[in-house]
Amino acid sequence: MRRIRTIAKYIRRTPCHPQWLLPLQTLRSDTAGLAGKVLDVGCADRWVESRCLAGTQYIGLDLPVTGKGLYAAVPDIFADAARLPLIDASIDAVVCLEVLEHVSHPQAALAEFARVLKPGGVMIFSMPFMYPIHDAPYDFQRLTEYGLRRDLDAAGFDIVRMEKLGHAVHAAALLLCLALVGGLYERRRWFDYLRMPLVALGVLTVNVFASVVSWVTPDWSALGSGYEIHARRR
Repeated sequence: MRRIRTIAKYIRRTPCHPQWLLPLQTLRSDTAGLAGKVLDVGCADRWVESRCLAGTQYIGLDLPVTGKGLYAAVPDIFADAARLPLIDASIDAVVCLEVLEHVSHPQAALAEFARVLKPGGVMIFSMPFMYPIHDAPYDFQRLTEYGLRRDLDAAGFDIVRMEKLGHAVHAAALLLCLALVGGLYERRRWFDYLRMPLVALGVLTVNVFASVVSWVTPDWSALGSGYEIHARRR
């Protein structure tokens, strides 16, 4: 519903928003200071470009069906992440944030990232874990920490740092909030508008409750909203 999306835009940073507990990416700090030749896979609005050092050769890459159709991206290259039109060992850093879940052959994409990276080149990477299907039908997988370690090792990467995103309580509450709101997006019935105040109250209650509980409850390493990884090509 267009009206719901409009309302959500204005309350994005308040506990009335269903994604209020979605953790901000800490890897944004890792993208600051990237230099050399940087490949941004799934570049969207190219925000990474503004964080690179002066003189960096930034290359934004996206798919026409998602980058142009869903996010109005303006990449330098339209291509599949599993078939990069770049020569071997030509890139200093690869950035791939919240993209690999949308790639139908993720292992092939990781192998391509390793191929185009120079030895010792950096990859800044993130992937959701506990999160609903989005950008359908181009949403293919979620990987655990151990699945990510397996695939990165097989592709020739050493993990410098891996971080779980979000407190376990926040991850559970985020799913509940999205479940409360999700049905309103899919249905087009007039009486759904009557449900909105109740749903809004439910989202606010869950967000505030989870925020308070997370202060007094130990985190659980097995549950999070996603993972962020800083890795290097061997």
